[in-house]
Amino acid sequence: MQRVVIDARESGTSTGRYVDKLIEHMHMLKPAYEIVILTKPHRLDFMRTIAPDFKRVETPYKEFTFGEQLGFKKQIESLKPDLVHFAMVQQPVQFDGRVVTTMHDLTTLRFKNPSKNPVVYAIKQTVYKWVNKQALYKSRKIIAISNYTKKDLLDLAHVKPEKIRVIYESADKITEPAQAIKSLEGKKFIMYIGRPTPHKNLGFLINAFKELQAEDPDLFLVLAGKKDIHYENHAKRVAEEGIKNVIFTGFVSDAELKWLYQHTACYVFPSLAEGFGLPGLEAMIHGAPVASSNATCLPEIYGDAAQYFDPTDLSGGVGAIHDVLYNKNLAKTLVEKGFKQVSNYSWQQTARETLEVYAEALSSK
Repeated sequence: MQRVVIDARESGTSTGRYVDKLIEHMHMLKPAYEIVILTKPHRLDFMRTIAPDFKRVETPYKEFTFGEQLGFKKQIESLKPDLVHFAMVQQPVQFDGRVVTTMHDLTTLRFKNPSKNPVVYAIKQTVYKWVNKQALYKSRKIIAISNYTKKDLLDLAHVKPEKIRVIYESADKITEPAQAIKSLEGKKFIMYIGRPTPHKNLGFLINAFKELQAEDPDLFLVLAGKKDIHYENHAKRVAEEGIKNVIFTGFVSDAELKWLYQHTACYVFPSLAEGFGLPGLEAMIHGAPVASSNATCLPEIYGDAAQYFDPTDLSGGVGAIHDVLYNKNLAKTLVEKGFKQVSNYSWQQTARETLEVYAEALSSK
């Protein structure tokens, strides 16, 4: 039986949700391979729960470290794999076995991070670009999570298009009962959840909210997600400018997130760049009407189930959100189309197509 090693070091993070769901649904398919999962110590029990028939191996090596390049490479080689699936681009670049790499996006190469030292960050971007190119060249197969990402990768490096296969991710309905956020009960609000890094364009959303609130003083903006330096900077700006009704929730549980999706008047996704755009699909699956940026992959993923706007055009963004808020027929139609759109995606299909890629990579010379 051929042995496939899956790098699941990102398990348990927001970006690691991909590998968690892939492993869970691949296990259900009972693949004809011996699957070995490499993950951090604190995720071993989780992996045992979702994939009890897969072998689990603890690894201490962090991403983008010398330990990854040396110790992690040695650990992988000791397992004698027939194929290694790196679920993120970070990997030992000198490993010369059969490799499949999932590449999510090139956002890190496009945007600066004002919270980091600009010189150090520029050096890291240069290294990251090289790492991406190396992964593209040496992998037997590349999995891209959207056609937009595939095009981006082809622009970055000269590889054959057939080397890259697009396999979509999916969204999951939260199964536990919704839990109300008491301070928001009975209030009309628009919302965003996720990281507040620069390309997420939250300054644009706050500016749009200011204009909307001038017309509707009772409207609230909810920004949900673990607080960090970026959220702190946005909160400071809101306080300095005296913008009312902006709620920074910090971390919310799945039950609270379900309630937010179910009660928001509009989920707004103003991002400048995405590889897939999962939050909008999650909002749709819970019945929220979505107003979305038309940047990068988002129209590809959301189809006709979102009200689009140019994320650099404030008046257009205000207009799109306004239409969703005050045109009940439009909001109802978006919700209906959203339910239909999310039905196009399935984690089981993701897993099945990934196994097909494994077979192709294992049979290639």
